[in-house]
Amino acid sequence: MTVTEVIRATFSGKAKLLGHIAETGSIREAASRIGMSYMRAWTLVQTMNACFREPLVVAARGGKERGGAGVTPSGRKALELYRRMEKQSSTAVGGTWTQLRALLKA
Repeated sequence: MTVTEVIRATFSGKAKLLGHIAETGSIREAASRIGMSYMRAWTLVQTMNACFREPLVVAARGGKERGGAGVTPSGRKALELYRRMEKQSSTAVGGTWTQLRALLKA
């Protein structure tokens, strides 16, 4: 497991979900793409929206014809900052992570 994988795991898939919602315009489709149930995805969206000053995702009910979801400007900024932080963290701890990995079982 890489540092990036550990960081992603601790973020509970929220950043990945947010990215897929931005791409697809759908919570259901985003969840499907990452092998997550719709209910889990919806719970993560609600959690993200509750944790930030402004919602990261807005959703409209109505199915394929009128429904959908979108990532807000705040959501896009949060995702951009998270990805930057992930990259910086991976670079910063790379040498130490390599040493720690050497102590782990295969």
